[in-house]
Amino acid sequence: MRIQPIDPEQPGGLIEGLHEAYITAEAASGDDRGPEPGLAWFSHLIRRGGAGQRYEAWAATDGGKVAGGYGLELYETDNRHIGWLFPLAVRPESQGRGLGTALFAHALDRMRANGRTLLLTETITTGTAARFAAARGMTVAMNEARRTLDLRAADWDALRRMRPEVPGYHLEQWIGPAGPELLPDLAAVMGGMNDAPRDPGVEDQVHSVERLRQREESIPLTGRTSYTTIARRTSDGAPAGYTRILLDSARDNGWGHQADTTVLREHRGHRLGLLLKVANLLWLREHEPHLDRIITWNAVSNAHMLAINEAMGFELFDEWHEWRLPL
Repeated sequence: MRIQPIDPEQPGGLIEGLHEAYITAEAASGDDRGPEPGLAWFSHLIRRGGAGQRYEAWAATDGGKVAGGYGLELYETDNRHIGWLFPLAVRPESQGRGLGTALFAHALDRMRANGRTLLLTETITTGTAARFAAARGMTVAMNEARRTLDLRAADWDALRRMRPEVPGYHLEQWIGPAGPELLPDLAAVMGGMNDAPRDPGVEDQVHSVERLRQREESIPLTGRTSYTTIARRTSDGAPAGYTRILLDSARDNGWGHQADTTVLREHRGHRLGLLLKVANLLWLREHEPHLDRIITWNAVSNAHMLAINEAMGFELFDEWHEWRLPL
């Protein structure tokens, strides 16, 4: 068995092989794991990383076939002490031979080589992956949950009635990446995400205009599109908050992903969070009536956002741990 770096510029199927290893390992769990990451998104992550991040991936090959592998997301703009492990996967037929342990040890070596001192990852709370993390000395940093809204059974009349009136604010909406004129406002509202629950070792993220430009330009490259709503104070046009739902451009899996929702601190207390989420969902429904379900992540300690989601009809899908390992 050979562990080798995946060169994103070289052909040879290693990216596809690692994606397949991850998908088959997830499917072997037997649970409904929700929407799996598409190959376009996965390939873009390996080739370019996220906005403000660098990504390196490694594949374990046996006889020319990818048996497993892992990826490390390394922040470059901020949190330069952190590495995020995703994925770490071993094909079902290659499990039970110590390959996962070898890949994890290799990842720790790469963390040290990159000067990183805190490894983070996440797993569903029960099962093989959680036991694997605990056995390697990782501890739970935060509890998270995924919730889904079944759009086929949603009470749309009740959702329309739920949309609050918020005097002094208005909404602006667009489909797909934000235009250049919107990037400064997006950078401003994204600062509100630094108030969300997080591991104590994670610093505030720096949401610069350039970082937001990279993020927006990557949306179509990952095989996705987006529906975004931003709230503005009417008196001066100041951005107050935003929300976004992502979906696959192919529209073939029935899923939408509720991404970030945030309201800046000075604009809280007006029910803008509820307004943003309900208005964006109703707008999405008008344009994408074929969607079946929306899935969202929240820290279980984020009581305010959980209350909004539950009021809208989101139901618990599964629970996750975010794990940490100081080096």
